[in-house]
Amino acid sequence: MLNLVLFGPPGAGKGTQSEKLIQKYNLVHLSTGDLLRSQIAAGTELGMRAKQLMDQGLLVPDEVVIGMIDYKLRENQEAAGFIFDGFPRTVPQAQALDQLLAQYNTQITTMIALVVDDAELIRRLLKRGETSGRPDDRDETTARRRVSVYNSETAPVADYYNQQQKYIAVDGIGEIGEIFELICQNIETAVTKTA
Repeated sequence: MLNLVLFGPPGAGKGTQSEKLIQKYNLVHLSTGDLLRSQIAAGTELGMRAKQLMDQGLLVPDEVVIGMIDYKLRENQEAAGFIFDGFPRTVPQAQALDQLLAQYNTQITTMIALVVDDAELIRRLLKRGETSGRPDDRDETTARRRVSVYNSETAPVADYYNQQQKYIAVDGIGEIGEIFELICQNIETAVTKTA
């Protein structure tokens, strides 16, 4: 089973690249952002709680996110693999994900980190806010806070996977197709190592 963590700050291009990876490798997409937004759209209690935090640029509690991921794993046990987009964001989440995957007799194959500088991220987020209708991308202060929260709270996750020799950094600035090819080359190398 191929299990990828697609990692990077808001606006790094994870959504764009994950779509291409899903098609190429026949993976189930697990985007915590999409899961949370669907809960918000459905007006669930969880969704309303998540919306309040997301509108402030804050992260949703781990147990809520892990519970949603467990549900998706159970729902898709015959999948060729999963791509985790926007999760894990903290070391405790990475540890919880490892424990959860072990229950399904699988593990993370590799973490691909899209690296993009902060100024480019803010530019991309504000542009996305104009076109996507996402309120968390329209306000520069909120966008800056999201990038700052990412840098302070999620950067240690890269170290966690690096210690497991599963971390691969890929330049997230350039042509989408070229970035995708580089990601695929790294995935093939990681799969060969774990085979």
